[in-house]
Amino acid sequence: MVEKKSPKADLESKKVFFVQIGLILALGLVFLGFEWKTYEKKVLDAFERQVTDVPEEIVMITQQKIEVAATPPPPTTTIINIVEDDVEIEDEITIDAEANATTEIQEYVPVKHEEEEIVEAEIFQIVEAMPDFPGGDAARMKFLRDNIKYPQIARESGIQGTVYVTFVVEKDGRVTDIRVLRGIGGGCDEEAVRVIKAMPRWQPGKQRGKPVRVQFNMPIKFTLQG
Repeated sequence: MVEKKSPKADLESKKVFFVQIGLILALGLVFLGFEWKTYEKKVLDAFERQVTDVPEEIVMITQQKIEVAATPPPPTTTIINIVEDDVEIEDEITIDAEANATTEIQEYVPVKHEEEEIVEAEIFQIVEAMPDFPGGDAARMKFLRDNIKYPQIARESGIQGTVYVTFVVEKDGRVTDIRVLRGIGGGCDEEAVRVIKAMPRWQPGKQRGKPVRVQFNMPIKFTLQG
């Protein structure tokens, strides 16, 4: 085999030299790495902020007083009522313009207006024809049975008995002035008054053929069924 390389191009003899150069460079880099120094970066604020506490100036507000001229009161107007000579004026007062200290003055006596008293018609206890419920006593008893509701409190408490009620039958048959003469409680008294208020108009009582006011008493019995 024929060698094609020239002796000058053969680097095998320079191998040791190149290895030494490489070692030197490596040691230099290691030494440089150990000797390399780093510094902490500091950011300097070029502007310094300073807060100055400046007291706030208080400005006093002055109120300007405005004097208002007092307005004079409006003039009073006197209205004079002119009447004819032949018109009579009630409570006419005569004034003597020539009166002096020795002139006798008549004492003033005020006029008293008497109020009319309202006189209520007399209430009779017994008359010739007593008031009557429309349809008679049977209709009255039926009305009471159909409309009276036994109070729940009285039912639960076992209250029973007779409530005595009085009222006035007016001239037109209306029932007024309802009052309990004697009650038994438990709501029975109120129920008796309620039912009497709900009654229709009665036939009024008559004295000498004329309707009159008559006082009427009525017992209402409350009984619990066994």
